[in-house]
Amino acid sequence: MANRSPMNNTDRFVILFRLASCFQLYPPRSAKLPSRIEDYGIIGDGETVALVDRTGSIDWLCWPCFDSDACFSALLGDERNGHWRIAPSEKIEHSSHGYRGDGLILETRFETAGGAVTLIDFMPPRDTATDIVRLVRGDRGRVRMHMDLVIRFGFGKDVPWVRRTEDRALLAICGPDMLVLRTPVETRGENMTTVADFEVSAGQTIPFVMAYSASHLAVPAPIDPAAALRDTEAFWRDWCGKFDYDGPYRDLAMRSLVALKAMIYAPSGGIVAAPTTSLPEKLGGARNWDYRFCWLRDATFTLLALMNSGYHDEASDWHDWLLRSVAGSPADMQIMYGILGQRRLTEWEADWLPGYEGARPVRIGNAAYAQLQLDVFGELMDAFHQSREANLKLREPTWDLECQLLEHLGRIWNETDSGIWELRGPGKHYVSSKVLAWVAFDRGVKSVEHFGFHGPVERWRELREMIHRDVCEKGFDREQNTFVESYGSKLLDASTLLIPSVGFLPASDPRVAGMLAAVEQHLMPDGFVLRHDPRAVTDEQPPIEGAFLACTLWLADAYVLRGDIERAEVLLKRVAGVANDLGLLSEEYDTVARRMTGNFPQALTHIALVNTIHNLNAARKPAMQRAKA
Repeated sequence: MANRSPMNNTDRFVILFRLASCFQLYPPRSAKLPSRIEDYGIIGDGETVALVDRTGSIDWLCWPCFDSDACFSALLGDERNGHWRIAPSEKIEHSSHGYRGDGLILETRFETAGGAVTLIDFMPPRDTATDIVRLVRGDRGRVRMHMDLVIRFGFGKDVPWVRRTEDRALLAICGPDMLVLRTPVETRGENMTTVADFEVSAGQTIPFVMAYSASHLAVPAPIDPAAALRDTEAFWRDWCGKFDYDGPYRDLAMRSLVALKAMIYAPSGGIVAAPTTSLPEKLGGARNWDYRFCWLRDATFTLLALMNSGYHDEASDWHDWLLRSVAGSPADMQIMYGILGQRRLTEWEADWLPGYEGARPVRIGNAAYAQLQLDVFGELMDAFHQSREANLKLREPTWDLECQLLEHLGRIWNETDSGIWELRGPGKHYVSSKVLAWVAFDRGVKSVEHFGFHGPVERWRELREMIHRDVCEKGFDREQNTFVESYGSKLLDASTLLIPSVGFLPASDPRVAGMLAAVEQHLMPDGFVLRHDPRAVTDEQPPIEGAFLACTLWLADAYVLRGDIERAEVLLKRVAGVANDLGLLSEEYDTVARRMTGNFPQALTHIALVNTIHNLNAARKPAMQRAKA
């Protein structure tokens, strides 16, 4: 038998981690639960986003991309499912957080009896390196600090092997993934985690840099943290400087646009609905969906928000992503795609995760991709039409594709579908789906009329009139004087608020006025708009979610169109009032618990906020011009 050298501490540490990866051991200690949704900020690099709470803990990160497996999943369980916290080890007397300037450099300040320290978190915009930089800056006195790092690949399940490299970096590998931590602070292994205790004095800055790479590649080279901070600050300063708007609520719109920029997958131009999965629409509920994909439903709203704000490159990239993703047979068009245009988004459940505050199941993937939703044809046609109207510089023509889409829609528009809200179950003749089918043919007709394109325009006019008549006859309840959710239903649906915005009927039409009155009466119990009619709630069918923030802003847009500027502004301020102290918003708001719910941050909410601000400003301009005259 060959001689063996004595085992050192690093070797023991590696073996323990290998054993843990086989038996799925977790720390035998009380676990820190995730923070409230509204207590998180985000950092991002153009390909993924991390959620950082006000205690200095990164509780969610899918690396290297939005749709990758998470390596920090405490958000959907507890710290044993992966997190990275840096904070004072002594009693914190006060803490606060905010962004440096308009960009995504997050600063969390802690004050203790011994002094004050600021944790600076950011991700340098992706070039070749893939890094998270955390700088601990001493501001006053001397503060004892603690770092707790729990890496769990595979959405909180897989424990990595850990070893030190020759330059004393900490290397964690599991299957295809590799993380590297570099810091001058001495770290140690403890209960299958990595921890460190250190002190920071006023004027001192201690860096922690974590890099990601595929495990079969070479270990990523170190970066200069100070230079990375300067470059990141310059990037956001330049990007935010392109914001073309000088009206009211500028700061609110800017923060929403930065959040939207964070959710753009830069290599493709695709925009995810949110960087998270399975944050519940109702606390403790089961309506928990994966939003790390790109929805056609948001196409026009997104395009308008970007173009009207001066971000034409991002608008053009989004347009090109749309074109590439839907290329192929119109019969195969989906409601959503992956960040690169992937079509198979198979849904499964991570049953080892307990869910956010116990809300299960935790879903990965989204089975709704296979649904038929007629509204997406209208969204896509409107997006392409708006691009031409705005003279957006496009890389490829879309007219041939649009003609094929309209030909297919002409055959299926009168079928049942799953609706804009993707309800799972038997299809219905949803009113908003039919309205958006009307939009598709209307934009086809307008494209021929405005730009001289060739197509069967008389047939499209006939279909446009046929759908309009069908909706007004079957989707309008004369007894209630309002449009309803679906043909034959007595229930309301907030998606019908889009009727005046898309031009189906003018805001001055009595039927629109009746609908707005019905929404105010039945869908606004606490001042925010619900997606679904609460009159459907029974003992057997409890409320399924909170107020849907984008719908509240759609009502504000309808008010703007009918000239009711003051009421629109009240709703805008109401939505802005529930944003967290960083200006970020989730999908929904629980008006009883006074908490954010749903995936966070939500692109559609921020897009709607930007569009409402632009709509209000445009409506004010004629009055301002008259006043000047």
